Amino acid sequence: MLIGELSSRTGVNAHQLRYYEAQGLLAAERGANGYREYDETADLRVKQIRHLLGAGLSSEDIAYLLPCAVGEAPELPGCPELLAAMRARLRRLNDQLDRLAQSRDALADYIDAAERTGSESYPPFDGADQLPVSA
Repeated sequence: MLIGELSSRTGVNAHQLRYYEAQGLLAAERGANGYREYDETADLRVKQIRHLLGAGLSSEDIAYLLPCAVGEAPELPGCPELLAAMRARLRRLNDQLDRLAQSRDALADYIDAAERTGSESYPPFDGADQLPVSA
């Protein structure tokens, strides 16, 4: 099937499908016309990739896990290597959550302190929605 059909079947745009291919997560052959041609298992593979991305796994993690994936959800066997990779990713996610919680608490402390000091000496500021937001 061509990339447009795979995109229609999976709801994943062609740009993302090309990215998956570049990351080694999805394979395509090239037809005589140079177009990407995917086999009939590609839609299942894309659904597996989407589920694993939804679990917070990186494309590198997924490339490691995907050969063992079974079914759309997918199910992964409990072999030691896969468990170690998933536990490592979980530790990284927990570390990120800890850092976010620390940032949230620090920001809340700044807000509390600012509210306690009052705003009598400052002009009103109505542009809070214009403050830069970092990712």
